[in-house]
Amino acid sequence: MKRNTIAIIDKLLERKNELNYLRKPLLEATEILCNLKKSEKILLCGNGGSMADCEHMAGELNKGFKLKRKMEEKLFKQLKKDFPEDAENFWENLQCGIPAIPLGSMTATCTAYLNDCNPELVFAQGVFSLGRANDVLICISTSGNSKNVLYAAKLAKVLGLKVIAFTGKTGGKLLPIADVLLNVPSIETYLVQEYHLPIYHSICLAVENELFGE
Repeated sequence: MKRNTIAIIDKLLERKNELNYLRKPLLEATEILCNLKKSEKILLCGNGGSMADCEHMAGELNKGFKLKRKMEEKLFKQLKKDFPEDAENFWENLQCGIPAIPLGSMTATCTAYLNDCNPELVFAQGVFSLGRANDVLICISTSGNSKNVLYAAKLAKVLGLKVIAFTGKTGGKLLPIADVLLNVPSIETYLVQEYHLPIYHSICLAVENELFGE
């Protein structure tokens, strides 16, 4: 990784020095996301506030966060050739994304599944439908024990996805399943969530810098 990518993680740890023990897994999580190929994607799952965090993180990945992430000039030239009247608008406004799908945001799919099948497998269904080997599943669970998140993680492992877990202090039942565990130093739900936000912000900044920075 670039030195200034690593520096983004280290700046987080300067602000939150109680998280210093997470330096290695933070860099590992960043590297996994940076190494995704264009055909690969990130799936995210969680409940309640953690679902909101999934949507928040996906939002930072799917468009520019701090950088503009310009499209490739090759695509711009093709747009100018095929649709010259719109090419400049595309060029000035579209931003390259890192494909990220918060599974709980697909309301129709989730509610249909919850109504028809075993509700605890709702995220596993999303992984089963959308996940492919070498994709990444990000699990956010303050306890590490949410059943629907655990089922998704177990299936992801069998299908060949990498699992990155955001949890509270113990890691819960996600501990032995996750490829990378980001277990923050609290077991109080709202405090765990307060730690999760700066962590995933820093990971998103680091990944963006690695892929799109100078």
